[in-house]
Amino acid sequence: MRLPFADSPRSTVGIEWELALVDRDSGDLRQVAQTILEAVRTPDGRPHPGILQEFLLNTVEAASEPSRTVRQAVADIARRVELIRAAADPLRVDLMAAGTHPFARWEGQRVTNKERYLRLVDRTQWWGRQMVIYGVHTHVGVEDRRKVLPIMRALACYVPHLQALSASSPYWGGAATGYASNRALLFQQLPTAGLPFQFDQWSELEGYVGDMLHTGVIDVFNEIRWDIRPAPRFGTVEVRVCDSLPTLGEVAAVSALVQCLVEEFSGLLDEGRELPTMPTWFVQENKWRSARYGLDAIIILNRAGDEQLVTEHLPEVLARLEPVAARLDCLDELGRIPALVAVGASYQRQRAVAERHGGDLGAVVASLVRELAADRPGGG
Repeated sequence: MRLPFADSPRSTVGIEWELALVDRDSGDLRQVAQTILEAVRTPDGRPHPGILQEFLLNTVEAASEPSRTVRQAVADIARRVELIRAAADPLRVDLMAAGTHPFARWEGQRVTNKERYLRLVDRTQWWGRQMVIYGVHTHVGVEDRRKVLPIMRALACYVPHLQALSASSPYWGGAATGYASNRALLFQQLPTAGLPFQFDQWSELEGYVGDMLHTGVIDVFNEIRWDIRPAPRFGTVEVRVCDSLPTLGEVAAVSALVQCLVEEFSGLLDEGRELPTMPTWFVQENKWRSARYGLDAIIILNRAGDEQLVTEHLPEVLARLEPVAARLDCLDELGRIPALVAVGASYQRQRAVAERHGGDLGAVVASLVRELAADRPGGG
């Protein structure tokens, strides 16, 4: 199995933001994605290249073009969101972004009438039908295929940082789950989702993909839905671990962190230096801890098993990445992370709203809608 890796300029960035479509009156999910996608077609009648169909009819995705900076990618997404909002408004539909909808029932959600989605549900049954989840995916260009797998292994050490910052799915089907990111544990139930295998050689990845195709587990490469994966047709590493974030400013902050990490690792490889790695059992434990405790997670830092509160380790990481962010022109975006921690991640804000409103999850949905519209945590 040959798996060509496309040419891509180093450390360019592309962002995909999955948005939920919610009824303005009830706050529940609405199955109107197809209507919106038709409304945003280009003047010559083609589907809009940056507003995409997703697994469920309650979801649309806003995707940027490959960009030199996070700022450019976010501006691209903002233009897409305005088109989606203009199409949704006459339907009395609002936009919401979080890892899960707080109270919607999975049984009432309709799957997009597309063969690969219908085949996924047929194969995965109860677990597949429960995938009412939303994420942010950040692509970063890698100019040399030989760098891809080492960068992926190094990024696995930062899964808990990214998951804790983005955690926004504390509720599921009307219940408080006790997790900061219930999406993280739901998504990994799919047979090719979750943390990636830590391959050393590209030929090992090609062998894995060949086996998956031969045995019918997948029909195309992108049905491998790992939290961190190569995207060979784009020439990128794609980080998919993050819950969908309620504001575009938060999307920018987390995407800047991803871009800076990839660029730092790329530079270390150029210098012939070894990248950080951890045993798979530490990586798996870190994912669970950050899904469960979010910004209160005590994470494992290295192969020696040293531990630290994630919010205490983040300032060290950000200080280390400042020169990289300066080169990538994303200091402002990366610099939003301390404020995000100070105001609280989305799961914390959602819990606070629910507590103030006597457990009313409709109020949580309303707060998420306001946050996206205002592009500000709290929505004020």
